[in-house]
Amino acid sequence: MTSPTAVLREYVPLLKLKIGLFITLSAVVGAVLTGRGRVGIFDLIGLSVVLFFGSAAASVYNHYHDRDIDAVMGRTKDRPLASGRLRSVNAVLSLGAVLMAASLVLAFALFNLVVALHVLAGAFVYAVVYTVWLKRRSVLNIVIGGLAGSFAVLAGAASVTPELCAPPLLLALVMFFWTPSHFWSLAIACRSDYARAGVPMLPVVVGNVRAARFLFANTVLLVLASIGLWLWGGMGLAYLLPAVGVGAFFLYRNAQLLRDASQGTAWSNFKASMAYLAILYLAVIVDVVSASFRS
Repeated sequence: MTSPTAVLREYVPLLKLKIGLFITLSAVVGAVLTGRGRVGIFDLIGLSVVLFFGSAAASVYNHYHDRDIDAVMGRTKDRPLASGRLRSVNAVLSLGAVLMAASLVLAFALFNLVVALHVLAGAFVYAVVYTVWLKRRSVLNIVIGGLAGSFAVLAGAASVTPELCAPPLLLALVMFFWTPSHFWSLAIACRSDYARAGVPMLPVVVGNVRAARFLFANTVLLVLASIGLWLWGGMGLAYLLPAVGVGAFFLYRNAQLLRDASQGTAWSNFKASMAYLAILYLAVIVDVVSASFRS
């Protein structure tokens, strides 16, 4: 008989905890930015649960739909469904449905309909638009799929007020540009895997060198968008200085990839992209909190 611990160990990877963490963090930062520090801790906890459940639901479906191509990729072949360790497809799909339903019910009960709609839109973009429609068909798969992260920011903002305003829209734009720079780095590092699986990621279609050029250009737009948050989003120097500094660092990493579009350099750029977003989000929080103390 399989122990509960062993079963749990197979189901947890379906949730893609790292992606869930970044999606949840995006929503929290969106709420803090919109509320200008006037957001309750329990509201942030509730928002985190809502977004994590929604992200996990989409990730579960992604595991289910991509189990065939995951099985031929070195990076993903040991995933529970791809490896065959999990065989109960109905149980997996039921888990995803329960998580999605819980996310939407909590979003509406704790906040409002707009939060629920943003959560649903983000999950739909990742699970259907990206996973089902675009991933195996279009080189723009991850570009359009990046809207999932943007909807997380907007969900966080809507938990404070359902009316759209400039700061969270600008942060959502930052998240939109961050996603290709992040995932194209991964795609360059794992180009042979994607080619073997027949997935038209940018490096597979145009090669690593040209992909690195597109990545650099996208990161320029990302850094400009981050500065736009200072120009039009009401942020102060406590945000601007770290944003410019970490932006320069990320561009430097991108420039290294331009000179050497190898797997090792791509992995370094991939890790740098995560550090970039974490520092940028921290800068937003510090700026908002420091401004609230001064007011």
